[in-house]
Amino acid sequence: TPDNQTRTLVSPTGTNSETTKSLQSFIISSDKQSLLSSMAAPDASTALAAREKVQQFLNASITGNLEFLKNVAKQLDEGKGLKQTVESVKDANKRGALHFAAREGQTEVCRYLLEELKLDANTKDEAGDTPLVHAARQGQVDTAKYLLDHGADPNIASELGATALHHAAGTGNIELVKELLSIGVPVDSQSESGTPLIWAAGHDQKDAVQVLLEHNANPNAETEDNVTPLLSAVAAGSVACVELLVKAGAKANVFAGGATPLHIAADIGDLELINCLLKAGADPNQKDEEGNTALEVAALRENRKIVETLFPLTTKPESVSDWTVDGVLAHMESNKAQEENNSDKAKSGESGIVKKDLPEVSPEAKAKAAEAKARGQDAFHRKDYQMAIDAYTQAIDFDPMDHTLFSNRSICWLRLGQAEHALSDAKACRELKPDWPKGCFREGAALRLLQRFDEAANAFYEGVLLSPESKELIDAFREAVDAGRKFHGKDKITDKS
Repeated sequence: TPDNQTRTLVSPTGTNSETTKSLQSFIISSDKQSLLSSMAAPDASTALAAREKVQQFLNASITGNLEFLKNVAKQLDEGKGLKQTVESVKDANKRGALHFAAREGQTEVCRYLLEELKLDANTKDEAGDTPLVHAARQGQVDTAKYLLDHGADPNIASELGATALHHAAGTGNIELVKELLSIGVPVDSQSESGTPLIWAAGHDQKDAVQVLLEHNANPNAETEDNVTPLLSAVAAGSVACVELLVKAGAKANVFAGGATPLHIAADIGDLELINCLLKAGADPNQKDEEGNTALEVAALRENRKIVETLFPLTTKPESVSDWTVDGVLAHMESNKAQEENNSDKAKSGESGIVKKDLPEVSPEAKAKAAEAKARGQDAFHRKDYQMAIDAYTQAIDFDPMDHTLFSNRSICWLRLGQAEHALSDAKACRELKPDWPKGCFREGAALRLLQRFDEAANAFYEGVLLSPESKELIDAFREAVDAGRKFHGKDKITDKS
């Protein structure tokens, strides 16, 4: 996932207030007849009253006020079919009453919606999440079990491939993990962020890791970026999970993001992790993408204890003349000082973003950035934009040269209505990758929200020049031109099409 470096972590279980807040910009589902249109409201006050009733209905599903929910549903229906009416009422993220009731553990509301109104138990929201996924993410075990007993399919995945098992594993909900495994959910279900075991290991969920391994989860499963459960556990600093994975046969010398688990442990500075990995057969002489051993990484971090641990196990590199603990520390300190000196002149005074001619980010940092980015992507597709922002900010701290991280954080800011922050990240993205069309789109979207339509049109047009076949950019450019004309009341923007 983006506030102004003020990191506000969202509880993995969420709150009623956070859910209620998401209803402030509710909409009526566009794939069914508009509820408000069907009312044929004669004036704005009638339309406002209708909006309030819709919000009251969705709020009732959150609070569990079943009788009130039934009454409002009847008022909204006006004899046109209660089931169809209730199915049509959704928020801006296409979440309906069943999603919210499942999320908040309101089983009686779910019972009414499924048994009396016969709603679809597997209806998806905009992110592809079903009511069961919402219940699993929030740890609502009883509601999840009810949904499973009444038609919920536990194998339906979100747009990112995550199922209820991924979320149960990531939050450490052992009871639900066991329940899902008992009904045959594949233990190694893949998602963009990996298997349930990778989710559990990356969130330091020892008990979930143990249960999954007991059900024959693959300890060496990989994501598309070659991240494994062991690497994820090391990045999370979880010695307990590492020990369980090693015992189950996890490979200690995997290579992802340009580094091994031992390099990452050395970069973190965790001696206990180092010793655990060494016992598992981690090779101290394996080099990262920059040609450094774990010993040299530890020396760069000035971690003497880890240097002393790895020194007798590491082969002397040709570049180090004084092959002693002090000599290694001095050598790496000298290298570090030289790199910092070379980079001072390449910093941008205005934005603080390091320009592209700087030395590349270390493989260890890239690996940790990839793990944080995966968490950000998962949070984004759950609509937890603040959590996504925090994850992307952590990723940027590790790898400030990755333009996609600024792009991703920009859209999170945009979803929160923070256009200035969205614009700042979009500009940083374009500075790092000037020829990337999506960066132009991000900048244009932020400027459009700021009602700076002429600048937005220019940004979109620059994107069109880079990607002439992009319908998204072409449409955005034309819409910005039209919006600018309406906003200014005249043809202030020159149509470049």
